[in-house]
Amino acid sequence: MTNPMQTAEARISASAFADTKPHYDILDGLRGVAALTVVCFHLFEAYATSHLDQRINHGYLAVDFFFILSGFVVGYAYDDRWRRMSVGEFLKRRLIRLQPMVVIGALIGAAMFYTQGCSVWDVSKVTVAALLAATLMNALMIPATPGVEIRGVGEMYPLNGPSWSLFFEYIGNLLYAFLLRRLPTRALAAWVALAGCGLAAFALWGPYGDICVGFALTGDNIAGGSLRLLFAFSAGLLLSRVFRPVAVRGAFWIGSLAIVAAAAVPRIGGSEHLWMNGLYDAFCAIVLFPLIVYIGASGRTTDRLTARLCKFLGDISYPLYMVHYPFIYLYYAWVKNEGLTFAQSLPGAAALVAGSVLLAYLCLKLYDEPVRRLLTRRFLPTRR
Repeated sequence: MTNPMQTAEARISASAFADTKPHYDILDGLRGVAALTVVCFHLFEAYATSHLDQRINHGYLAVDFFFILSGFVVGYAYDDRWRRMSVGEFLKRRLIRLQPMVVIGALIGAAMFYTQGCSVWDVSKVTVAALLAATLMNALMIPATPGVEIRGVGEMYPLNGPSWSLFFEYIGNLLYAFLLRRLPTRALAAWVALAGCGLAAFALWGPYGDICVGFALTGDNIAGGSLRLLFAFSAGLLLSRVFRPVAVRGAFWIGSLAIVAAAAVPRIGGSEHLWMNGLYDAFCAIVLFPLIVYIGASGRTTDRLTARLCKFLGDISYPLYMVHYPFIYLYYAWVKNEGLTFAQSLPGAAALVAGSVLLAYLCLKLYDEPVRRLLTRRFLPTRR
């Protein structure tokens, strides 16, 4: 969503080659914190009438954090590998890393689709043939147009909404393979600056006063989603090139608090002053999140508890991001159909979060890791 999207990527990359690199455990942990923030943000969609009154109001910014992490980790893991690795091999590695969870997210979404009916979307009118077509499209990362998608709310991927960020993640990886990795650092810095100006302009003067865009095949969503990816992924890549660690104590806890606090800030400026919230979004995406990544990469885990927590959060971050949303659709329908307040639905909300974490862990151990090992043995060369 990589988007949490690169759990232990540097470790996986290192094991695929003869040499090893230090692993950024704290960045894994921060990715997991951001993924949990996204789950909680999505929970409150059931009670919001618009972005203006959404609780955990800026939880959507976690995607920008994921994109920055993705660029940083991809640059760190692969920038010095290109004499021994072709573009085709790189793309295979990225597909093996990301695509299995895309597929399982689509299958879970399809299996649950007919249980999610409510006044906002009438699933009873969707034929089995249309559901199967949508499942195949989601599994293959083919986006649905607003007039075609089966849920009727305009999402690219109506069975598992967060797949939209993987659509842009793949674009970022293609850009890296064919263009960004070839840019000198100064040219990359200029690219990042231009993309940052574009993102800030969209945030301040765009139609929404925020950058919660990218999930639909509409002009504003494609423009805004592209700017989010172009800045964040490239900024992470640039940071991986110029990074020089400094001594930071408590980096995981500092970064975690910053992510949660940034997401929890209420909407700024209301509908009368959209630019105010846009300014906040731009600050978080362009200034705060690169700083958090810098702090996280500089820090080190110094006790067993923090190390284990970071590993667990990092391991489940991408699976959690990719499996929780079908249950959000179900929760949303339950709240709407029963007319529940948040207090009344709190046990269900808690069960959703805990169940999503458990399912993410099970998917990781029983499906994602075995499938990736199988695909790696089958399609990637053995390094000696």
